[in-house]
Parts: sequence; structure tokens; C-alpha cells
Amino acid sequence: MQDFPPWKIWAIALTLLVGAVLALPNLLTEQQAADLPAGVPSQQLNLGLDLRGGSHILLEAERADIAKARLETLEDIVRTELRQADGGVISYLDLSVRDGAISFTVRNPADVDRAIETMRGLSRPIGQLSAQRDIDVSLMDGNRVVLRPTTAGLNAEVDSAMAQAVEVIRRRIDELGTREPTIIRQGDTRIVVQVPGLQDPDALKALLGKTAKLEFKLVDTMADPALAAQGRAPAGSQVLPNADGGVVVVKRRVLISGDQLVDSQPSFQDGLPVVSFRFDSIGGRRFAKATQENVGLPFAIILDGQVISAPRINEPILGGSGVISGNFTTESANELSILLRSGKLPVALTVIEERTVGPDLGADSIRAGAIASILATVFVAVFMIVTYGRFGIYSVIALFLNGIIIIGVMSGLGATLTLPGIAGFVLTIGAAVDANVLINERIREELRKGRNVVASIETGYKEASRTIFDANVTNTIAAVIMFWFGSGPIKGFAVVLIIGIITSVFTAVTVTRLMVALWLRRQRPQALAL
Repeated sequence: MQDFPPWKIWAIALTLLVGAVLALPNLLTEQQAADLPAGVPSQQLNLGLDLRGGSHILLEAERADIAKARLETLEDIVRTELRQADGGVISYLDLSVRDGAISFTVRNPADVDRAIETMRGLSRPIGQLSAQRDIDVSLMDGNRVVLRPTTAGLNAEVDSAMAQAVEVIRRRIDELGTREPTIIRQGDTRIVVQVPGLQDPDALKALLGKTAKLEFKLVDTMADPALAAQGRAPAGSQVLPNADGGVVVVKRRVLISGDQLVDSQPSFQDGLPVVSFRFDSIGGRRFAKATQENVGLPFAIILDGQVISAPRINEPILGGSGVISGNFTTESANELSILLRSGKLPVALTVIEERTVGPDLGADSIRAGAIASILATVFVAVFMIVTYGRFGIYSVIALFLNGIIIIGVMSGLGATLTLPGIAGFVLTIGAAVDANVLINERIREELRKGRNVVASIETGYKEASRTIFDANVTNTIAAVIMFWFGSGPIKGFAVVLIIGIITSVFTAVTVTRLMVALWLRRQRPQALAL
């Protein structure tokens, strides 16, 4: 029982010290914690949406939109491949998209086999070990080639698009400077976004709902304004709305897209808010070539299908950078720069659910949780001291240390505390005391058998520890299952429960055993009132 060599005592003390140091920043304000010297732990416990307040939004993508985008991309690839096919250009007629498939007619019957092989080269396997392909290529009427995305291919495209959308959303929210947002997929086509501390869901919706597809196209100066007002455009052009409520006719061919953007920042030009942008090396060369070939002509800057600016190219822009001007406010210029920096969404997302939790409600939840935790601790402490005396005091000390370590571990891991997490915290208080009750009752039982004090304590800890470990292993398994299969509040509860189970075993068994051993060495009691 008294076998605690110095290294073990120091290891226990160091563990408690680390837990305390990690928990200390929670006693400071956010600014005070941020001002701590480098190398000093400053991570505070993150509060979830239900405690801190904030915005909750559920976004959904349409599978039909993803399928349509896939077909549009594939159509462009098919045109390019037919022009650049091995053995020369493959001449074709009537390349079109119908009924979820792309088809075209090969002019020369001698080129049919070559066209089939070229199109089959566009098909890719779904995964490394799968025999399924993403595109099915077939021949109809002897010379009509049909490309149809397979169901497995569409599923893979949906999964890829949603994974990319999550990352784009994460980058956009990170630009807001918010702390610990929750961005997770729900099902195949939904994304849950929770931003603690953000009380303006409209701004969040505006930021997340835009696809941010940026394109540069030439303005069709030969188009008839009267026909444009009716939504009619010449062949090779299209009518797009502009920011002023009117329309602009632009060429369909994209001079350059926003995919090559590497930076975008809000700035001022002539005292007015603008958005400056910069392309990568490839985009810079394309932009320079496009402006060199079209000096004196207006070109449209298009965001999500709307013309936001249509300046005239007065001279070639060779530096790979430029400025987007328009009727911007400081806020809208900053929002646009965030959208362009974070990249475009691969699919349009629609808000289907939104909630806002006010900070007052969060404060009430914290207050209620704190009261519940304090009352639980006080009642348990009184019960333990009255029932077990000195050993009850040791249990209360271990309980206090357990709470500090839980907060420290959660802070160090960057975990988020939610209201169900507070419930898990209160539950671990009872679990921690359960272990000490088992130990103390077993010591009482050994004393009744006539054993001496040291033997009773030794046997009590040894025999009760087996039961404690077995019980907590099953509790941990249950908590891990809740974390693995649960979501949201259930995960928050499970995280605190797992941490609490591990720390409670350490404090209730190891720490109290150390305190009892030190007392036995110092006092060497001949009798024990327990």
C-alpha cells in the first residue's frame, strides 16, 4: 500500500500540474489569454452554439444540379477531345445534351471506331479496386456515339462535390475570424454549419449561398438592345442581368475563369471601394493575352451569372492582376474578396433550415449548468465527508482535481463544450465518487473481518480496483459507440464522458491511494474510524 517510489509521486504530481496549467487560461478573458507569452498554454475551452449563442444553418445541394454541371463539363471535354484526337480531327454533327446523356453523330463512318475509343478514354474506374466506370459509352444507329454518366459515377461526383463544398465553406467562415465553427456533412447532399458567436444569420447565408463562379467574357457590342431587353441574343452570345437591374449581352466563350485566382483583397480606388485580384502564372498569361487581343473593347466581369462590372480594356494588362469596380460598399467589397479567395462552390447550396441562438439564452444555459455542477459537487462532498470522514475528504479533493483535469484536457484538445457536455460533466462527478464508495466500503468490510488498518486499506484498494476498472471499461465502450454513431449534442456528451471516465479513475484510485499512503507513512494509525 505504501509502495510509492519518488518517481511515481513526481509523475502523479506532474500530471496534476499539467492539467491545472491547461485549465488556467479559462480563468482569463479571451484578450488576456491571447496576450500570454509564446509557449505558455493559452487555449481556452470552446463553448458550443447552445452555450455561446450563434447561427445554425442547414444547406442542401440538388443532385440534379451536380448531374447537370457534370454533363456541361463533359460536353466541353468531348469537344476538345474530338478536335485533338489521335490520327487527326474527328468531324461530327449535332453534339447535344439530352435525357442525361451527351451524344453526337460522326460524319465519316471510317472515324466511328476511333471516336468510340477516344470517348472510352474519358471513362474512369470508380475507386482503385472497382470494376465500375463513371461513364458508359455506346453506339446507336451505326454512327451516333452516346456518353451517359453511370449511377456509380454520379454518386462519386456527388460525394466529391460535397466534400469540396465543405472545404470551401470552411475557408469562407475562417475568413470571418470566427472560432471553432462546426461544418459537417449530413447525409449525401446536406451540410450543417454552426458558427458560435455569430449573431447575423443573413450575413452568413449571403456568404455561404453564393457559388462565387467568376468569369471574364467579352461584351457583344453588335447585339440589338431591343432584342436583348426581350432576352434574345445573337448566336454565340447570351443575355445576363447586371447589378443595376438591366441586362448585358456577352459572348458565350469564357476568356478566363476565376479558377486561376490566387488572391483577392478589398481596397479603394479614387476613394471608392473596389476589389483587387491577382492570377497565378498561367492565369496571368491568359489574362494578358486576352487584354492584348481586345484593346478598346468592353469585357464583362461575371459573378454567379450576373455582370458586376463591364469596364473597357484601354490597354493590355500584363501584370496578372486587376481591379473589379462597381457599386460596392466596404462590406460588399470585403464579402466579394472573401468569396473569390475561398474559391467557387462546385454546386449551388440552398438554405433549408436556419436558427439563431442568442447570447442571453447561452448565458442562461451556462448559468444553469454551473448551478447544477456546483450543487451536485456540494451535495456529493457533504455526503462523502459525513459518511467516510478523512477518506471522504480525500475523495472530495480527488473530485476537485478531476474537474480541473477534465477542463484542462478539453482545453488542450480544443474540444467544444455544449449543454449535453455539461450533463456529461455532472455525470462524471457521480462516477468518480462511485469508485471511492466502492473502495471505502470494501475497506470497511475488511476492518469488520478483523484485519489491521494497513491490510484492510491494501485489500480494499486492490479488490475494489478490479470492479472499478471493469465497470469503467464498459462505460467507455458505450461512450465511444455514442461518439462514433452520434452527432451534434450526442457527440458533445460522449466526449466529456470519455474524458471524465479516464480522469475519474486516475483521481479516484491513484490520487486518493497516494494521499492515503502518505497519511499512513506519517501517522501509522493502529485503528481506523471509517
